[in-house]
Amino acid sequence: MIILNPDSFDLPVSEIIPEVKNHLSKANSLIIQAPPGAGKSTLLPLALLEEEWLKGKKILMLEPRRLATKSIATRMADMIGEKVGETVGYRIRFESAISEKTRLEVITEGILTRMMHQDNALEEIGLLIFDEFHERNLFSEVGLALAREIQEILRPDLRILLMSATIDTKELSSLLHANVLESKGRQFPVEVNYLNPIDEYAIGEDTARQIIPLTEKHEGDFLVFLPGQGEIRKAQSILRQALPNDLILPLYGQLPPADQQRAILPNPQGKRKIVLSTDIAETSLTIEGISVVVDSGFAKSNKFDPRSGLSRLVLHRISKDSADQRSGRAGRLSSGHSYRLWNKGIQSQLADFRTPELLEADLTGMVLDMIAWGKDNIQE
Repeated sequence: MIILNPDSFDLPVSEIIPEVKNHLSKANSLIIQAPPGAGKSTLLPLALLEEEWLKGKKILMLEPRRLATKSIATRMADMIGEKVGETVGYRIRFESAISEKTRLEVITEGILTRMMHQDNALEEIGLLIFDEFHERNLFSEVGLALAREIQEILRPDLRILLMSATIDTKELSSLLHANVLESKGRQFPVEVNYLNPIDEYAIGEDTARQIIPLTEKHEGDFLVFLPGQGEIRKAQSILRQALPNDLILPLYGQLPPADQQRAILPNPQGKRKIVLSTDIAETSLTIEGISVVVDSGFAKSNKFDPRSGLSRLVLHRISKDSADQRSGRAGRLSSGHSYRLWNKGIQSQLADFRTPELLEADLTGMVLDMIAWGKDNIQE
């Protein structure tokens, strides 16, 4: 049995934990809205491990990215004084750290549908947590649809919990017939500034040139959002020449784990870090020491082209909720500054929420999953 005192961690989400427990003891679905840094991804799942309604079954928590999956599992294991793979474990593609003792698994979203093919009723699972659901990834939405079907037909005792900082709670609440709990959090103030728009054909170079004068104005570490590896490499080249005393560190999904940790953890020598990241750092990860966020305002998404029958990476403007998530990274541990490399006119034209991947991606894999699930009429 895990003995956990939520108040000992001084995380804002601890204030709503009694309400969460009460809701889940009476209903099988719940939505939680909490800002970055509230502890929803770490403290809350641990606090639910000993609930009676679990009946000894596991908690599964879905994360949109591999790096966040491992990082969150490691943090939770550390909070209860254990190693990863004991009470808390993780599973990502080609890698896992679980054992017979594991009762809380953090997994990437695609693994859930594979588990459902092997066990249609998820008999060993008592609670499914969809973390950072606002990202509206294809696997998370398909996983939620299948989980709801399991819940309605086979397992009314299966609990489903959705969590996010910038989720459209009204729409989801009506669709799932679920209550919404909100944790106000303890977000420090972030001053948002708008600068001159950058050229979308020179994003890496223009962003780097705007960063240089900001390093003279502000102390502390920088987190810079760029759309892809190419832009990161170009910005890195310029900044390493202009700022030889600072550490210019990339952060993206395909980076070796040791290099990812260099970007996330504080520098042992106390040097200032300027972390050049894709949207991998937008949610779930906490990069200590960040006091300034510089946001290019662009991202790349995999979109399906029906004319060619192929998917390709497309550069596009981010949405308002994504911009707010990025700015919030500067206010996790202290007050900070956010610099948006676009003007207020562009800001007013941004979409409120990101487009669900379901509307843009190649759905071949999803259709095959539905057929394997037993859905003969895909149009349903």
